[in-house]
Amino acid sequence: MKLFLLLLYFIFNFNIVYSDTDLLFYLDSAFKNNLKLNAERENLKATRQDINISKSEFLPSISITGTVDDTNSTNRTNQSGTNLADTSTNTKSKKISVDQKIFQGFEGYNSLKKSQLKANKADYKLKETEQDTIYLATSAYYDFIYKIKSTEFNLENVSLFERQVETDSARLQKGEITLTDLAQSESSLAGARANFISAKTELLTSKTDFERIIGVKAPEKINENFVVKVNLPKSLKQALEISQKNNPKLLAAKLEYEISKKNVDIEKARLSPSASINFSKSKNDDFSSSVNKTDQESVKATITWPIIRGGKNYSSIKKSKFKRQQSNFILIDVINETKTETTNAWSIYQSATSVLKATKAQVTAAEIANEGISLEYDSSNTRTTFELIQSRTLLLSAKIANAKSQKDFILSKFKLLAILGNLKLDNISKS
Repeated sequence: MKLFLLLLYFIFNFNIVYSDTDLLFYLDSAFKNNLKLNAERENLKATRQDINISKSEFLPSISITGTVDDTNSTNRTNQSGTNLADTSTNTKSKKISVDQKIFQGFEGYNSLKKSQLKANKADYKLKETEQDTIYLATSAYYDFIYKIKSTEFNLENVSLFERQVETDSARLQKGEITLTDLAQSESSLAGARANFISAKTELLTSKTDFERIIGVKAPEKINENFVVKVNLPKSLKQALEISQKNNPKLLAAKLEYEISKKNVDIEKARLSPSASINFSKSKNDDFSSSVNKTDQESVKATITWPIIRGGKNYSSIKKSKFKRQQSNFILIDVINETKTETTNAWSIYQSATSVLKATKAQVTAAEIANEGISLEYDSSNTRTTFELIQSRTLLLSAKIANAKSQKDFILSKFKLLAILGNLKLDNISKS
């Protein structure tokens, strides 16, 4: 019974275990190991500390001061020139001081709000970096698959042309083909080998990018049949609505505009009066030649109202207003950019869907044509060597084009999801 329950557990929980050849495994690895993403996480932690720093402006500050002063006086004389005795004093003092800001013209309040906005902006920046990491990791994963397929297709092509050269050499001796036909086969073989070498080089580059972006060693084999499922909008109108609400770059630009408005309020507050109160208590030993000890307590209230600082304060307000207008222009540009990127991503996704269907049909047709031409070439002289070479070249091109369209189709989905602001690990599942 226990064995049966254990078996059921593994059956129903198998989907949460990632194979080391699946995309989700490598996305999870990239999330943990990507250096840029980890740096952005630390930036968010640092930015959140600004909130605590701003809050500290509302709290009292306490300081303790202690001094020891030893003074020796020698070679003393009075007005008539008579020598006086040497003296030595040892003065000690202890002081505790408490300062509390009462009013700052709302500078502290606006600074706190600004810190909170900056923390929220850093959070959106982190989400944008997370999406970039997922997209780059996905791109590296499927590009690696594409380059593996391309290398395999080119290796297969080399093998076919090697056999064709052997066959054509034998047919030439029998007088079935001409020397020109054999030269065409040998030329095609040399071209196939060159393409194979190029494909191997591209595969090595893709492998290097895979390891750099994801942070783990690329596997010897990868799951080419792994299919991911993501939820995408049904129409361009729906996609535009979602991107305007969720796009992290757009949301960060909106917060940047709000931050610029707070900067204006902060600069204005610096022209307002401020008030603070100070309480101090001190204890002094050997206070003077006539006083041995003294304890002092004082309470001081201070009101400050800056009137003019050589025009610096008014220029700072103008500068902050110019910066606010700059942020507003940037926000409008990002809004328009998001609309354009969403439309482009939607169009690329639709186009990639059509291209994938077309290349599948292209591969099927090229396989049928190549099979028929190969049979006719081997069984009779109705097909020329050039026609056979051409059919194999078209088949190779069709296979490579189909492999690339598969990669482009997946990446178009992820790109659209990123523009919408929904490219998260939770939104990606195994189909």
